[in-house]
Amino acid sequence: MWALLWPGVTFVAVTVSALLLRAALVRALRRWLGPTNALQVVLHAVRFPSILWCVVVGLFVAIQSVELLPHRMAGQLNLVLESAVILSATFTVAAVLGALVAAAGERRALAVGVTGLAQASVRVAVLIIGGLILLDALGVRITPLLTALGVGGLAVALALQDTLSNLFAGATLLADRPIRVGDYVKIADSIEGHVIDVGWRSTRVRMPQNSIVIVPNKRVAESVIVNYDMPEPRTSTQVVVGVACDSDPDRVEAILVDEARRAVGDVSGLLGDPPPVARLSPGFGASSLDFTLSCQVASFVEQGTVQHELRKRILRRLRAEGIAMPFPTRTIELRGAARLRGDDRGPASP
Repeated sequence: MWALLWPGVTFVAVTVSALLLRAALVRALRRWLGPTNALQVVLHAVRFPSILWCVVVGLFVAIQSVELLPHRMAGQLNLVLESAVILSATFTVAAVLGALVAAAGERRALAVGVTGLAQASVRVAVLIIGGLILLDALGVRITPLLTALGVGGLAVALALQDTLSNLFAGATLLADRPIRVGDYVKIADSIEGHVIDVGWRSTRVRMPQNSIVIVPNKRVAESVIVNYDMPEPRTSTQVVVGVACDSDPDRVEAILVDEARRAVGDVSGLLGDPPPVARLSPGFGASSLDFTLSCQVASFVEQGTVQHELRKRILRRLRAEGIAMPFPTRTIELRGAARLRGDDRGPASP
């Protein structure tokens, strides 16, 4: 036991010194990189694994400081050092890859939608590989363990059918990519909003009312999905305008197109390419000529604001041009009114 005293003191001293040096380096790198640097993602990811690095350094120095150790004790210490190295490397790779996948997803640098399930899958895959390497280093035979896990996994699969169906449905959503994080979608004709995450069990959608709807992945995969951001966020919007029947249709068409073109640049989300188009609606209204003004907007969620601003501009312009926007009217013709009035006066006096 006395033979381990000085190695133990050395281990504690070196580990504490390494931890203090780590804290100073992290603080200095944060100041040097700044809050917007992309390397901040990697720095944040290695905060916990770097603690394991300090422990590994302490173990290595402590073992090297001992010149003579019993063969059995030296083998055990080397095994502990090797296990610590494998664990630190595994946690480091898992944290860095998960952080890089998340950062790439935020920049849309990847072709797939980066979600919580994708990040978790990357981390779990690295941890499984690292765990198998660690077991092999510890002398554990992996083949019988995999066989036992296979039999146990079958029993678990039968007991967790719903959970596994949601898990595989989430993997299908990631592979098929009908929705991505940030897309504005409509699911099953009742759920509409921005996708904020596709997890291992459910998909989270932020509704326009700022509430979160949690939908099981299985239901999402089986539902009809309308993705308003695919193949591109740009979409068209229509504004219906009714004018008096005696209005000049060519003049009304020119006014609507001119007002929409003038609004480009002033109204947020309104696009000028392709240019706006006004068309006389098929058929004739009961008391008006109905025109449909079609414009391009940057995204589906901006069409409400664009329509609101265009209606105000069109209303002011039509009033200035002297073009009326009639209310619905109906003409009723009464036939035989004189005979009815005679009957109401009763029989004539003698």
